[in-house]
Amino acid sequence: MVDFRGHLSSVALSADPRIAGTMKREADVRQALEQVTDAYGFHGFVVMIVPAKSSSRLSESVVMTNWPNDFLASYDAASLMAGSPVIKRLRRSTIPFTYDTELESRRRPDGKGDAVQGLFERAQLRRGVYIPVHDVHGTCGAVGFGGDREVVGAGELKELTFAAAYLFSRLSELRGIRNRAPGGLSRREIECLHWAAAGKTTTEMAKILDLSEYTVNHYLSRATRKLDSVNRVQTVAKAIRAGLIN
Repeated sequence: MVDFRGHLSSVALSADPRIAGTMKREADVRQALEQVTDAYGFHGFVVMIVPAKSSSRLSESVVMTNWPNDFLASYDAASLMAGSPVIKRLRRSTIPFTYDTELESRRRPDGKGDAVQGLFERAQLRRGVYIPVHDVHGTCGAVGFGGDREVVGAGELKELTFAAAYLFSRLSELRGIRNRAPGGLSRREIECLHWAAAGKTTTEMAKILDLSEYTVNHYLSRATRKLDSVNRVQTVAKAIRAGLIN
C-alpha cells in the first residue's frame, strides 16, 4: 500500500484522501492521474513512452491521456512532433521541466509555431510540466500535466514528481511491458491482436480489456512495428501465421 498523504499537498488530499494505494487495474491509475490533474488545477494529463528519433507520430507513444479525442490526430496530421522542442528535451532530460506553449512555439525551426500554439490553446493545455520517468526495467517515459494555470512552484513540482514516478511504475507493472510472449510481443499486445482478429473495433477492445482507446492503439502500433507490418490487417495475419493468436 502506498500512501501519498505524506507527500501531496492538502489541496490534493482534499480531492481524495486515498489518492493512490493498491492499484489493480489500469483504470485505477487513470483515476489517480485524473485526481492529481484536478487537485493541482491542470486541465489534462498524458503518459507516454519517450518517442524514438525515428518516430513521426506522437499517438504511437501515448499510452494514457485525457486530452481531447481529436488532439493527437490533429497533432500528427500536421506533422508537429519532428520540430517539437519539448520532445527533443524529453529525449535528453532526466529532470522535470515546465513548458509554456507560446514560448516553446517560438523555438520551433519548422515555422509551425502558430499551428502548435493554436492547437494547445484550444485544448486548454497552454502551460504545464513534463516529468521524465522510468520503470524498474529502464523503460524511459514521461508524465505531463497541462492547463491554463500559473507556473508550477518548486514544492508542487516535488509532489508531482513523486506522484508521476509512482503512477508510471505501477502502470508499467499492470501493462506487463516485460512480460514478453513468443515473437517479442507482450501479453497485452497479443490480447489486442486477438480481439482485432475477432473483428472488434478499438472502442470495443478498450471496453473489453478495460483500457483506454489510446492504450489499445499504442499496443497495436507496437505490435505492428515488432512484426514489421504496414497496417493492422497485416499484423493480425502475421500473428496468426506465427501461432501467436488463434
